[in-house]
Amino acid sequence: MIAKLVALVAGFIVATISTLGYGGVLLLMAIESACIPLPSEIIMPFAGYLVFRGELNLWLVACAGGLGCVLGSLVAYWIGAWGGRPLVEKYGRYILVSHHDLDAADRWFQRHGDIIVFVGRLLPLVRTFIAFPAGVARMPLVKFIVYTFIGSFIWSWALAWIGLRLGEHWDTLGPWFHRFDTVIVVIAVMAFVWYVWRHVRNLRRSRVDS
Repeated sequence: MIAKLVALVAGFIVATISTLGYGGVLLLMAIESACIPLPSEIIMPFAGYLVFRGELNLWLVACAGGLGCVLGSLVAYWIGAWGGRPLVEKYGRYILVSHHDLDAADRWFQRHGDIIVFVGRLLPLVRTFIAFPAGVARMPLVKFIVYTFIGSFIWSWALAWIGLRLGEHWDTLGPWFHRFDTVIVVIAVMAFVWYVWRHVRNLRRSRVDS
């Protein structure tokens, strides 16, 4: 079932880029950055394959990928900025998110948002969802756009370059990157367990103090 779904998604990606060229790269990367997990590990290597065939230019492909990421990320950013915080404030207690946690996230993004967004754009899976919390924390928009583009350009160029080097075998790249997805999921689960433990511990302390 999963294999069929991946094949269907890959076929959609190939058809879109084959038909629209740079516009297809921009569109697909925008979708991927709007919190919709469309795999850039397929999008950009296939674009690199078309560079290998002489149909596209590597640097223009990377620019299209970076610009698409910015456009899609702005959608997720604005959703987080204008609707995300009230939603989290209202229902956050059900997922163990307190006002203190939101305030801490705000301070963290204000101080370190540039490096968070930049590094997040270089990580599989994380890059798809990083724009929403940046919006919730109201990270300065200009910084968000600049670091989103820089990180996304590097990611897009690197994947397209690998696709170029692989040539006819570009489609072998995806499974390797999805191994990194698994590692990141494991780390995220461990972080979540730690977060729940810290939240419960603080709750117990507050009850004792009161």
